[in-house]
Amino acid sequence: MADLRKVIIDDFEVEVDPAMTLLQACEVASIEVPRFCYHERLSIAGNCRMCLVEVVGGPPKPTASCAMQVRDLRPGPNGEAPIVKTKSPMVKKAREGVMEFLLINHPLDCPICDQGGECDLQDQAMAYGVDFSRFREAKRATEDLDLGPLVETHMTRCISCTRCVRFTSEVAGITQMGQTGRGEDAEITSYLGETLQSNLQGNIIDLCPVGALTSKPYSFTARPWELKKTETIDVMDAMGSSIRVDTKGREVMRILPLNHDSINEEWISDKTRFVWDGLRRQRLDKPYIRENGKLRVATWPEALQLASDQMKNHKVTALAGDLASLESMFALKQLMVLLDGNFESRTDGTKLPVNSRGGYAGTACIEDIDEAEHVLIVGSNPRTEAPVLNARLRKAWAQGADIELVGDPVDLTYDYTHIGRDRKSLEKTLKRTLNSKLRNKNSLIIVGMGALTGEDGYGVLSLIHRIAEDSNSRILMLHTVASRVGAMDIGFVSDHKIQDLMQNSEVIYNLGGDEFDIGDGPFVIYQGSHGDRGAHRADIILPSATYTEESGLFVNMEGRVQSAQRANFAPGEAKENWAILRALSNELDKVLPYNNLMELRALLFEEFPHLKNIGFIGEKEFSSVKKSKLDIGPFENIISDFYLTNPIARSSEVMAELSSIAKSKDMKVAAE
Repeated sequence: MADLRKVIIDDFEVEVDPAMTLLQACEVASIEVPRFCYHERLSIAGNCRMCLVEVVGGPPKPTASCAMQVRDLRPGPNGEAPIVKTKSPMVKKAREGVMEFLLINHPLDCPICDQGGECDLQDQAMAYGVDFSRFREAKRATEDLDLGPLVETHMTRCISCTRCVRFTSEVAGITQMGQTGRGEDAEITSYLGETLQSNLQGNIIDLCPVGALTSKPYSFTARPWELKKTETIDVMDAMGSSIRVDTKGREVMRILPLNHDSINEEWISDKTRFVWDGLRRQRLDKPYIRENGKLRVATWPEALQLASDQMKNHKVTALAGDLASLESMFALKQLMVLLDGNFESRTDGTKLPVNSRGGYAGTACIEDIDEAEHVLIVGSNPRTEAPVLNARLRKAWAQGADIELVGDPVDLTYDYTHIGRDRKSLEKTLKRTLNSKLRNKNSLIIVGMGALTGEDGYGVLSLIHRIAEDSNSRILMLHTVASRVGAMDIGFVSDHKIQDLMQNSEVIYNLGGDEFDIGDGPFVIYQGSHGDRGAHRADIILPSATYTEESGLFVNMEGRVQSAQRANFAPGEAKENWAILRALSNELDKVLPYNNLMELRALLFEEFPHLKNIGFIGEKEFSSVKKSKLDIGPFENIISDFYLTNPIARSSEVMAELSSIAKSKDMKVAAE
């Protein structure tokens, strides 16, 4: 308490950290201060001047509250606490003048602007502006920018707050955007007319306080007040970013980020934001049965009866896909236990220890990156595997953290030391004297799945555990699959290799698995949402809901239990995943002991109590993996195309366009 400073703001006395800005101090006092350029996660620009306040005894003119700290305030003549006024006549006049300036060149096109209803300029003009303008000159007009297929520009509306410029340079780590000119000629533009090359570029749409930057895929499709808003989580990667799904009727219209300081802050990747058009394309909306090599439409009783006939008295193996919820995997596991079948979720061959939660969920949390002084990345490209996590790594780098990489040298948007590409380089890391120095540092090891998919995956993990022990580092497992940690938590794993399971099975029950091939031989029952690879191989197709169409639990890469909420309904005859398995158990005469989702969750929580603590990570016991021989060869990154990693993304026209653009740029770079 001794370090706090007393400040009187509009007759309210508050004690705040002296390092706070006046604007932040006003927020502590629950006093609203208008702003356009200020954003708490970006550097301070101080160029919109909307946040002006009066400092009693300070400058004779209004002060930009975003750019002045509490420690700079002078006490009164007798040592009284400094006084700040936000509602004085001086402040009122100043805000009205600033707003008048901002509206000089701003077009009066609110009825056709996509920002209408969510526009900070509209709101603040009503609250703090005047109802007239003294300026009669013609408004300035500027040419729109081509930033690519995601961000639509209307630069005449721009008020030069520079939020977009600061985000792209500071968070996304790209340099295509900047500001040129001064005064009336000031203009936000792109370098040599380049489009944005980032997996996070869509965030500038949210940051723009006016309608200068809007969503190109969403443009002119809906108004904010028409949309039903559902808070849920993202499953495009294993981070579990907090998102809001906006629906109109049965259709998802857009996906926006929600603030979660411990996970995604308030950013999401472009795949998370724009994948929504894939939710309505190439959908499976009816059961299908393959006859004479061709699929035909079937009824649910017919499809379930045939599935049950095939599963009875046969060797059955259940495989869980990348987007499967906890409830569906738990129900499928229960069914397989009753049928004496096998089950596996590590379909990519990742070697993850079963007996230790700290072994597959790591010993660190995502937010530990913020405090890290040294980070070692092994077998991963965070820029494509988890763009939001990579932005967090960039922030740590900007604060002075040393970052090292073992694996393919890639552009991570920040500087790092490349140790090498192969196993030997990792062994050298163990032997380096640097490790002893790291004991006194806050160090972190990020393990990508590309390091654990080889035959020597357990050996690599054992080596990483030894490096962590030697350097007193914590481990963060960078999973790329949303269902993986949850599947490990409920024991949806087998002692057999995935290839052996598929070869030795007569029937394979495929729960949304589209990232692997099933050879000829076994009878395949596919339960999924899209007509992707899994459906092409299937003998029976049972259509199911996606992550926006059913409530479900997931566990993210750090072991945090999260809840996804239903935002819309599945098309046609598609059903919720758990309900399909419950109906199938009836046909098999192996009736699962629940009739609704709540009863299923009660059984799940009874068997795995830590999963009922939604929003929390829980305990992560750790035991190191036994040392084993390493292979020879480099680590390979597990994701080759960021935009096409799951069936929803592969059904999206926007993702297909982005993938095509990215490939053409890579080919151009390779040619040069």
